[in-house]
Amino acid sequence: MATAVGSRRLHGLATLPFAIHALIAAAATVQHLRQIHGHLLTSGRIDSLGPALLRRIISLPSPHSHLPLAHKFLLSLPSPTLDLFNLLLPPLASSPDPSAAACLFVRLRRGGLRPDAHTLPHVLKALARLAPGSLPLVAATHVEAVKSGLSRAVVYVPNALMYAYSACGHLGRAMQVFDEMSGRTVVSWNTALTACADNDRHERCAGMFVEMVEAGFEPDQTTFVVMLSAAAELGNLVLGKWAHGQVLNRRLDMTLQLGTAAVNIYAKCGAVIYASRLFERMTVRNVWTWSAMIVGFSQNGMAREALELFNKMRDASIAPNYVTFLGLLCACSHAGLVDEGRRFFHEMQHVYGIKPMMTHYSAMVDVLGRNGRLQEAYDFVMDMPVKHDPVVWRTLLSACQLHSSKDCIDIVDKVQKKLLELEPRRSGNYVMVANIYSDIGSWDKAAMARRVMREGGMKKMAGESCVEIGGQIQRFISGDDSCPGFDGACKILHELNINMRQWEPVDKILFADADI
Repeated sequence: MATAVGSRRLHGLATLPFAIHALIAAAATVQHLRQIHGHLLTSGRIDSLGPALLRRIISLPSPHSHLPLAHKFLLSLPSPTLDLFNLLLPPLASSPDPSAAACLFVRLRRGGLRPDAHTLPHVLKALARLAPGSLPLVAATHVEAVKSGLSRAVVYVPNALMYAYSACGHLGRAMQVFDEMSGRTVVSWNTALTACADNDRHERCAGMFVEMVEAGFEPDQTTFVVMLSAAAELGNLVLGKWAHGQVLNRRLDMTLQLGTAAVNIYAKCGAVIYASRLFERMTVRNVWTWSAMIVGFSQNGMAREALELFNKMRDASIAPNYVTFLGLLCACSHAGLVDEGRRFFHEMQHVYGIKPMMTHYSAMVDVLGRNGRLQEAYDFVMDMPVKHDPVVWRTLLSACQLHSSKDCIDIVDKVQKKLLELEPRRSGNYVMVANIYSDIGSWDKAAMARRVMREGGMKKMAGESCVEIGGQIQRFISGDDSCPGFDGACKILHELNINMRQWEPVDKILFADADI
């Protein structure tokens, strides 16, 4: 009855465009808008009033649920304008299906319309979410921006291009766009810094920050979030402390993202007490903040603290994510908590609905293998519902080396066979296998593994260690005497060796009893 009345009312207002505008603005449901749409079609007013109807559909609550209708409606219009395409592109680019925005852009171009400065950033946002397979479309959009002059006319087009190229893993092209920019903003610099960090070029990220400051730009919270993240990945505590100090000196607001990044850098670099203090001072925390602290405890051998913090996280009604469980499995591995590890792996899937990633499978293998459950770890790998990767097998092989005995020969043979299929040229696998066979006295098999390496032209990777001195990472490679200060370091080591050999405790029994 109400529908019939609504239809008669619309029919009666057929000659009153302003009244239909009022009805569109007052429509509260999709059903009402469908009725108005039908009236516009029958009355021939779809061209003049269609845009208003499309805007109302997009403005309804829960817009993502109405996007398919809006998309269909736009394509049904006889000659939709660029403004209407630009109206629908932003919500489509942010929707669960960004490919719809890419398809709409293709339709726009095929219809003879030329994109403007409002079109390209949203298209590039959608393509970034579709990376890396969207690289050809990103490149085509880049050409479009250059031809139309938009790449130089407005700053947010090259910013979006950098973001899309970075998401596709092409840092070189992103940096080329940055270098060609005639005018930059803080957002431009932050986008470039993020591109370096996201593509594991953390040292370049630190260098670009210096260039940014020297160019006269004032870093903001986003800048320091990126810098703290880069310092964490580099393991450079000095750089992280400096960045944190800059935040305090500049009196920047400690946002949730900034606080989480600060907790992460201190936790990853071993300054767990300081990370914990920062964590406790934060008034607002999200799942990433809790997870950063849990992982920090786990990586620094504080399993009990990690598990206690997880319990507090649940009490605070914060749902864990995949990083949280990675930290918990790491804690269980180092503390020998096999049963707890099994429970967390089960809860991750069946309580929280998180699909395990390959890193979780490797962590669970480490939980079992590190605690001597080698056969159980092997069975776990064989029962995995996903294709095994080399890391899982190498984790199990490392566990075999840790618990090498004649009982594990069968497992070592099987793991070696799998790794030979997956990584036939990785010398480190042969070295581990040879060492395991040597430890258990299987000299023939150890010699065979080394012979395969020799005949295949494979060489053992040189050992490498590093130490942070004065904010710089000094790397030392086995057999390399070309690094600065090598002779001086060898002299000091030689003197230490002599002094240590000459030193003898006066009373060995007392020394043995001393709690040193």
